[in-house]
Amino acid sequence: MISDMKQEMKYEAAFAELQSIVQRMENDELDIDELTTQLKRAQQLIKLCRDKLTKTDEEIKKILAGEA
Repeated sequence: MISDMKQEMKYEAAFAELQSIVQRMENDELDIDELTTQLKRAQQLIKLCRDKLTKTDEEIKKILAGEA
């Protein structure tokens, strides 16, 4: 599922969804069943964002190394 999510979801959308989940947790808007589901979703989103940032960082380093 995460590999499909990487191809479909942009970083900004993933980050916005993650912020929404955190806000709902902080405001105690989730019941115990939703909390578990949303926590799992948050873990997926964090991994997606981390992977995209790592990939972008590597690409930028390659570009800068080629110009030096």
